[in-house]
Amino acid sequence: MNISVYRPGELTAADRAAWSALQAAAVEDGSPQLANPFLAPEFALAVGRCRAGVRIAVVREDGEPVGFFPYQRTALGVGRAIGLGLSDAQGLVHRAGFQWDARELLHACGLSVWEFDHLVEGQKPFELSASGAFRSPVMDVEQGFESYLAALRKRSPKFLRATFAKERRLGRDVGEVRYVHDERDPEMLRTLIAWKSAQYRRTGRSDRFARAWIVRLVEQLFHTRTESFAGLLSVLYAGGRPVAAHFGPRSRQVLCCWFPSYDPAFGRFSPGLLLHLHMAEGAAAAGMAYLDLGRGDKSYKDSLKTRELSVWEGWVMRRHPVALGHRARRAPVRALRNTVVSRPELFEPADRLLKRVGRLRHGD
Repeated sequence: MNISVYRPGELTAADRAAWSALQAAAVEDGSPQLANPFLAPEFALAVGRCRAGVRIAVVREDGEPVGFFPYQRTALGVGRAIGLGLSDAQGLVHRAGFQWDARELLHACGLSVWEFDHLVEGQKPFELSASGAFRSPVMDVEQGFESYLAALRKRSPKFLRATFAKERRLGRDVGEVRYVHDERDPEMLRTLIAWKSAQYRRTGRSDRFARAWIVRLVEQLFHTRTESFAGLLSVLYAGGRPVAAHFGPRSRQVLCCWFPSYDPAFGRFSPGLLLHLHMAEGAAAAGMAYLDLGRGDKSYKDSLKTRELSVWEGWVMRRHPVALGHRARRAPVRALRNTVVSRPELFEPADRLLKRVGRLRHGD
């Protein structure tokens, strides 16, 4: 393999175009997971403007790019998937049929270890080092919105009837319901960030938006619009007031559900579920294939999904003391978290405790 490593700003326009072309071709080649916007050059470049240590390895054969591998590294050579903890799709974007040696790639990147938690399907050289696979539900809309609704009705007819009834009540009690699939008002983005930040604190979770770099990243993606990528803000209004909103990246084929939230004053109407159904309709109208709800077991995802993808987490390691030390430090934390999340008898008490802490913080 001929591998060159670049800082984000050093990547040429020709290389960025080749990267996007590989993503577009992946759909026809039977690897639609590579078309995920978290694997797009625009996402990597945006993270690079907000975080240090972002690098992009370009793999070439006969002078032509056949693979792009974005990652983050420390001075000691500890590597992480780009946007680890935020990104819902990770891996190497590559030409159909291309195979690589994972440790050779790490060596060329100056890495002793590379950690991932949302490795997409089809990354066999990395999957061999995975410690576990996890479900990532999706909403299929490629055959149109009515086809999606038909699939939901077949599985759970009461869910759709109850949800649409809530939308009618929302219209009667609050005012006309209106949905904007691509809201361009930056003030509405700030409203969503405020809602989401309050939700994190209210439920005892770490507030991602307390980190300035994440706010900068979201704002940059909001203003990023190319033919194959955009940061999409979708908003549900009732009586002229915003009641629910979502922000996430989209490619031509995939909309990633990233930061959804709603005004708690309208919680009885299930505005989050209503928003996702409208997002599915908007994505179908735009000719997209599916909405990726992201890894994790949550009741609203179970209600909305039509199928599931698989993502992996783990480490690819070279024989190096830094790699061994990193894994020894990180493995117990990941194992504990996954055990708690996967077992209701552990997760439910932990979730109640976090929410209680959140209420105490706010004096509720």
